[in-house]
Amino acid sequence: MHRFKIILFIMICCCQVRLAVANSVASIVPDQLTCAYLTDPIGIDDLTPKLGWQLRATDRSRYGQRQTAYRILVGQDSVALSQRRADVWDSGWVESDATQHIVYSGKKLHPDRKYYWSVVVKDEKGKMSDFSPIGKWVTGLFSNADWTADWIGTSEVFDASQTDYNVYDPWFRKNIYLEEQPSDARIFVASIGFHELYVNGQKIGNPVLAPAATDHGKRARYIGYDISKALRKGSNTISFWLGAGWSIYAPYVRDDRPRGAMVRAEASLYNASREVIGVIKTDGSWKTHPSPNKLLGNWSPRNFGGEVYDANLEVPNWNQSSYDDRSWKSATVYYPHVQLSAQQVEGNVLFREINPVAIEALPNGDYRVDMGVNFAGWTQINVKGAPGKRIDFLFSERRQDEMTFNNRSAYIVDASGAGTFKNRFNYSSGRWITIKGAESKPSLQDIKGWAIRTGYAPASSFVCSDSLQNWIYDRTLWTFDNLSLGGMIVDCPQRERMGYGGDAHATTETGMLNYKMASFYAKWMEDWQDVQGTEPMVGNMNDPQWARKKTSSGRVFNTGILPHTAPTYWGGGGPAWGGIVVTLPWSYYQQYGDKQILEDNFDLIKGWLNFLEGHVQDDLLKPYGGDWDFLGDWLWPNATAEGMNNKKPENICFNNLYRVYNLRTAALIAREIGKEEQAAIWQAQAEKSSIAINARFYKNYSYADGSMSNQSLALLAEVVPAEDIKKVQQQLEYEILVKRKGHIHAGITGGALLFKYLRSIHRNDLIYSMLKQTAYPSWGYMRDNDATTIWEMWEKDLRGHSLLHSSFLYPGAWYIDGLSGIKSSSPGYKTFDIQIPKATDTDIAWAKTEFISPMGHIKSYWTRQDGNLTLDIAVPPNTTALLKIPKEDGTLVLQQKAKVRTLPAQAEYSIMVLEPGEYIFKNID
Repeated sequence: MHRFKIILFIMICCCQVRLAVANSVASIVPDQLTCAYLTDPIGIDDLTPKLGWQLRATDRSRYGQRQTAYRILVGQDSVALSQRRADVWDSGWVESDATQHIVYSGKKLHPDRKYYWSVVVKDEKGKMSDFSPIGKWVTGLFSNADWTADWIGTSEVFDASQTDYNVYDPWFRKNIYLEEQPSDARIFVASIGFHELYVNGQKIGNPVLAPAATDHGKRARYIGYDISKALRKGSNTISFWLGAGWSIYAPYVRDDRPRGAMVRAEASLYNASREVIGVIKTDGSWKTHPSPNKLLGNWSPRNFGGEVYDANLEVPNWNQSSYDDRSWKSATVYYPHVQLSAQQVEGNVLFREINPVAIEALPNGDYRVDMGVNFAGWTQINVKGAPGKRIDFLFSERRQDEMTFNNRSAYIVDASGAGTFKNRFNYSSGRWITIKGAESKPSLQDIKGWAIRTGYAPASSFVCSDSLQNWIYDRTLWTFDNLSLGGMIVDCPQRERMGYGGDAHATTETGMLNYKMASFYAKWMEDWQDVQGTEPMVGNMNDPQWARKKTSSGRVFNTGILPHTAPTYWGGGGPAWGGIVVTLPWSYYQQYGDKQILEDNFDLIKGWLNFLEGHVQDDLLKPYGGDWDFLGDWLWPNATAEGMNNKKPENICFNNLYRVYNLRTAALIAREIGKEEQAAIWQAQAEKSSIAINARFYKNYSYADGSMSNQSLALLAEVVPAEDIKKVQQQLEYEILVKRKGHIHAGITGGALLFKYLRSIHRNDLIYSMLKQTAYPSWGYMRDNDATTIWEMWEKDLRGHSLLHSSFLYPGAWYIDGLSGIKSSSPGYKTFDIQIPKATDTDIAWAKTEFISPMGHIKSYWTRQDGNLTLDIAVPPNTTALLKIPKEDGTLVLQQKAKVRTLPAQAEYSIMVLEPGEYIFKNID
């Protein structure tokens, strides 16, 4: 008994100690540090970069964790910073709950410097947390004036009349001698076209197809590489392998440079005392030589081609110091007029390995490889053939076609009779590979593929009880991934590779709700700024007054006009294509809470709306441009048979509704950044146009043809008279459920705006009615016809159209903010809702979603079993959530000891206020 009392006393003391320790520790600690939305970036050219962090709860069983103050330390010495000594910036304690968009406000930053930083916070009780892990960023070169290196290229000239590019991708190299190994060295590399960097034969950095796609007529983006460990005392060789890529794209052709790849690079090499012990910079003293690799195709729509590698032209050790380059030519110096900017977006990465599932020997001696999935990326193929033999690889999206959209590559065998083809400066797209010219059938192990995308991080995971919804979600994200090469979302990776603004309506919210895309979309908006003022590529093709230039680029008007794609110029579209410059910044602000995106693009928005205003008569937007410049919705079911619809009333109505939607969104933007006068102007224009639209197109609660696109856009744009809203909604419901029998009947832009509106009013039932279908037209029809990616059109068998496309990716947003119910109620998710769908909305039994918002981890698990609802919810520190539960689910009981505040019920929902923490709710019975 005495022993039991002693043990009990010890246990009580331990519990008290643990409780005391818990009460003495802050409830939160900062983590996940970012600078300019990136983790430890190299080459930031912003003098006042934005810093951010997320808060992690130190005890997940507690509730109400909040930040009340922060202190940021920035220094140039990581050891000193770990001892809490900052020589660049000590913010002091700032009473604030802000964790994102904290503008650096310390000493003036210097180019090519490494800055370390850490943050400490106080929690809701004023207790100081531990310091965060130390993060860092490296400044780049802030302006063109900071660069001393030259642009270098070769004297080779591309013959633009040829179907295939006729210049081999060049090598460049330079030897330098160092008296000691540097302790700190970064090289900044800008290229027009793609580049790979080597130091002493070692490839530096992981990104592929670098840099990101850019309007090379105006801008070149540079990347910073840390080369400290690759350099050595004594002789060193710095080398570049350049690829043609976007350098030869017709709209970027300029008189001040050749149509081919160029590079500009420089580095200062420092010892431990920060003394410069060496310099690297490109100039005319560098040597150049053709590599064995060159582009197939000419980097134009339907002819992006692939690559051909001639193994007979290999030069061993070409990038090593031991190689004698005296026979190489000197590089040619060029002086292009381009702005140099840091690439403040993640580079492309190989994000998934793909292995073939079958290889078939064909009667004609060819071999047909099934990779099992449609994808855009690289392939590696081991082959055997007679010396000098050319082996061709033809890529196809369709089983019955040998090749689609001229996607092809080739390998020329050397004297060994065997070799390996692998992509370097281009990529293929398709599922099937036809191998022509190989002397024997390759094995499955001889072939590999890798899908490529921009290297952003995932933000969400989703799974539910409905296998079709899981398939749509999974294939939507897979398709999105394969469209995001180069810091823009393209329409398709095989035929056009254009950054269409209209298609972006179908992808941006899906992207933001499933990935960490802040740096990506900020970069893409910069691309739209670059292309403003140039007419669309297609223009009025048959009108000599609007004829294209000989290089295929539009005329420069220097007005607010926008081409339909960025940074790519080419392609057709309409008001909703240029209008992405209004809607994307506003969606970005709602998602990330960063007002800078609105300020940076305000002039772009104003110019665009002024351009549209120039085509308004009697308060209605009139058709302008050529046949391909006034598209509205695009690729609805059976659209190819019905035609483009440009001059029909339903299309003119759609584009006028879209203009009002742009105006109202722009007015919100203007008010948010204090431009009240401009907001009033746009609001007045929207009101007058709404009156005109209603007078011209509105009858019997229908807009023009009463299509899903026009009805939903009229509601989204707030054109519908207030007293008629319910009637117009009912007409839309009738169109979906009765006239179309639950199927969607909309295309790229119309469908995206339809889903956006239905999501905004929580009509999960109508969205689900379209997503559960398996007959044409539907996503289920794609699944049941062996799709592995989302198609360009609702129809499968129309040749010439892509089977990997951006058209119908808009369901990807609904799974997060609709079926899972996670929806921000203030910019950046400081407050948000979790609105559980009604049991009558779908026949889905459960859904599980994890979402990493800008404020941290949100969880929404819901299950209905035998009429009982169970919820598993996580609310991140520093936020507040409103949990909205359908009244039909009855009373739910919290399973933990936590205070939950109940608000008055609204409409059909009971509402509870959830402070940060984790919660499980179950029905009483």
